[in-house]
Amino acid sequence: MEKRVLLAVVLSFAILAVYQAYFAPAAPTTASSSQAAATSKAANPALPPAATGQAAASTAGTPQPPAPATPVESTASDVVVDTDTIHAVFTTRGAVLKSWKLKHYFDDHHQPLELVPQDVPDNFARPFQIAVDDQAVSTALRSANYKTSADSLNLGGGPGTLTFEYQDGTGVSARKVLQFQPAGKAYLVAFDAAVTAAGKPQPVTVQWGPGVGLGYSPDGSRPFPIRAIQLRDKVERLSVSNLEKQSSYEAPLRFAGVEDQYFLTTALPAYGRGAQTVRVDYQPVTLPVPGDPQNRTRAFVGLSVHTGGPAALAFYAGPKDLDALRAVDPELTGAIDFGMFRFLVVPLLQALKEINRVLHNYGWSIVALTVLINLLIFPLRHRSMVSMRKMQAVQPEVKAIQDRYAKYKITDPERQKMNQEMMALYKQRGVNPASGCVPMLLTMPVLFAFYAMLSASIELRGAPFFGWLHDLSLKDPYYITPILMGATMFWQQRMMPSTADPVQQKMFMIMPVMFTVMFVAAPSGLVVYWLVSNLLAIGQQYITNRMIGAPARAARPLPTRPIKPAGKA
Repeated sequence: MEKRVLLAVVLSFAILAVYQAYFAPAAPTTASSSQAAATSKAANPALPPAATGQAAASTAGTPQPPAPATPVESTASDVVVDTDTIHAVFTTRGAVLKSWKLKHYFDDHHQPLELVPQDVPDNFARPFQIAVDDQAVSTALRSANYKTSADSLNLGGGPGTLTFEYQDGTGVSARKVLQFQPAGKAYLVAFDAAVTAAGKPQPVTVQWGPGVGLGYSPDGSRPFPIRAIQLRDKVERLSVSNLEKQSSYEAPLRFAGVEDQYFLTTALPAYGRGAQTVRVDYQPVTLPVPGDPQNRTRAFVGLSVHTGGPAALAFYAGPKDLDALRAVDPELTGAIDFGMFRFLVVPLLQALKEINRVLHNYGWSIVALTVLINLLIFPLRHRSMVSMRKMQAVQPEVKAIQDRYAKYKITDPERQKMNQEMMALYKQRGVNPASGCVPMLLTMPVLFAFYAMLSASIELRGAPFFGWLHDLSLKDPYYITPILMGATMFWQQRMMPSTADPVQQKMFMIMPVMFTVMFVAAPSGLVVYWLVSNLLAIGQQYITNRMIGAPARAARPLPTRPIKPAGKA
């Protein structure tokens, strides 16, 4: 099998791997097991997700009687915090977060995107909820009505501070301080909490509860994989099946949180002070989509951070935008899953954003960047095409040599003479068998990096192109671009010079069909990129044919005797 077939197979498997990583639906068995876990916890109020700071493994299977609730002295009220990027609503009941909406990102109803899941059962924790080792104290803190330093904050792009305080007659006191946008960093909240009981400071556990976001794509085409994410020595992404095996981690963590494809909620246990050893508990949860006639479910992951003392950490709740993450912590950019070609993806993404500042349309920006990339790789692709043309010209003679030695086994010494004759033929005709594949292989990292960039870039979310393409992160609703992509790929295959036999050529013709099927559910931005790349490759093939001439119609006469290797009489 010729090298081009091997390259095509490698490319196909790579695309399939990317497809499985980003677009394949979650396994139903995982969802059902998570649903069972959630149902079990919901049915046992003595073990709510707003646990007591004990490790999940140590409390499982040991029910305790519910602690008596602290009488509520007054009606709870809401506290609204507005910045240039978020609209947040807190409640004084428990001093927790009710809503965190992103002003620059929208849901399928064109409303600011909500990152805190709504309609969550009451026994689940809420963001910024705190607990201690004493369950009675934790229950009191959860139901208490805190005093607040302000009824509302309108901060614009600047920092601001909100304080919640609580004290009862039993010697329990708590204080939470939230500083928004410290140093002007959007989507970041510096959080401090301290609890005292009977005059003694208590170790504080900070809980976030189920998150993040919707848990499914707005068009319903596929679920968004919501996973736990943390940075120890490297970034680790933990699926629901991983968390069912191990849900608690204690290590020096730079960050630990929950992600979906485009958004992130994460704790930074030692923000500005490097990694700090903490224990983090994750909890897989499956909840129904509110009011959904299709009875879809949402898979979430809850988060608890055990600090071992008064809490002093930060939370980022926002988009996986490269610039926003880098402004908070350069290590946090690892939350964007750019894959193994990250070193190429980052400059490509920066280039795409710079082009968009001029064109103001990410669809046309993808087209422009694709053109620039193809201009850069034009010499390599041209050299590959020229080499394949030369190989095509000598193929009849190569076939004649192979036929003469076909009767010999591979281990027969006579087969070595076949290789010598073929190398002598290549040298005589000025053909390098590797020169057709090597230039193509050199371009593969750039192509895969471009693919990874468009798969993970939040810039494409909600970005329109033209006509029927209203969101480049979603599939083409009419499948027009995938069909055009498959047609151009078929056209390109017919144009490319081939040294393959008829059976292998038929195999090549199957690839456009495979790619079309794979790209049917792919984000339309990816399909636009692949379509434009195919059109540019076709145009380059026409240019190459014009430069080196059309393929010879008549083949050279087949050799009637062996070609002597160079240097022999």
